[in-house]
Amino acid sequence: MSDGPADIELTILMPCLNEAETVEVCVRKALAFLARSGVSGEVLIADNGSTDGSQALATAAGARVVAAPIRGYGGALIGGVQAARGRFVIMGDADNSYDFSALDPFVAALRGGADLVMGDRFAGGIKPGAMPWLHRYLGNPVLSFIGRLFFRIPVSDFHCGLRGFSREAILSLRLQSPGMEFASEMIVKAALRQLKIEEVPTTLSPDGRTRPPHLQTWRDGWRHLRFLLLHSPRWLFLYPGLICIAAGAALAAALLPGSIAIAPHIRIDVHSLISACFLTIIGSQLVLFSALARKYAEVEGFLPPTQGFRATLVGLTLERVLLISLALFVCGGTGIVWSVAVWARSGFGPISYNSLMRVLMISFTAVTLSIQFSAGAFLASVFAIRQPDTDR
Repeated sequence: MSDGPADIELTILMPCLNEAETVEVCVRKALAFLARSGVSGEVLIADNGSTDGSQALATAAGARVVAAPIRGYGGALIGGVQAARGRFVIMGDADNSYDFSALDPFVAALRGGADLVMGDRFAGGIKPGAMPWLHRYLGNPVLSFIGRLFFRIPVSDFHCGLRGFSREAILSLRLQSPGMEFASEMIVKAALRQLKIEEVPTTLSPDGRTRPPHLQTWRDGWRHLRFLLLHSPRWLFLYPGLICIAAGAALAAALLPGSIAIAPHIRIDVHSLISACFLTIIGSQLVLFSALARKYAEVEGFLPPTQGFRATLVGLTLERVLLISLALFVCGGTGIVWSVAVWARSGFGPISYNSLMRVLMISFTAVTLSIQFSAGAFLASVFAIRQPDTDR
């Protein structure tokens, strides 16, 4: 890893895989920007194994070329950031879709203290044919909305490939996604680590390649969505779980006294109560998954700790959760024993749906939840064993 000489302020970084048709013009535009603006810098090509002579063309145009052995968009950029010599880095594709001669807003924002500067193609302008309809009106808006919703990131264009950043700040994030989801990883981890993020308008033009793009719509779209979900246990597990618990508990409470008429000739009864119990169990399992996922993420260090979550975990020690589980088990077990005793007194005849079955369902649910909670508490304690001892 190169720390770079202090007199280089900016590295203009381009990942490259068989970009012989466009890499020269991109390098020349970037060098022209450095000359015009007076910014001390370099143009760096992170080559991902090109076989069409892109390396020689880039070198002849005035760029420095380094090999990025990790395959993939993210792999190339990780290698390029490590090799960069500038204090700041502006990255962009080497397909001539971004204008490297107009990087002034990025440099100004970086000099102003921003750690990450995102380009906004929707504000700057998308030229006809530059972005497929599916990406422009569905994929990018939906994924950007999810990113803003999950992580409260005030960025309109989550997946713009032209972005600038402080090299030191981005290296501290330890980015590791080798594929296209690297774009999401950078902005999500920057937000989670509370780096200063700004957005500036930029334009997008049709690329100058005749070959198909490396981006694959459905595969890479799913990889972005998967990354967002895996880094937000709240939205993946907690909120759906709380909704299930609230719906299941409300329905169970309503049906516990007896059946309910929902229409003149429609009544819901014990079978709906069973569904409500299952819904409550499913919701509790999802909430438990959320807590376990957050605990694991903090122990492994890929999500920063949150005060609310940490306070909850401190209060819910293994022993306290076991006591809560024991209370649920005793209540549930008592209900089961009572139900069996009542059934025995009736000579083990047909079970009455109006009373016995209702108590039995609620009791079995309480026992199931007690086992879930106690097992989850032990698993969370296993995660804690792996946490380094900072007191030594």
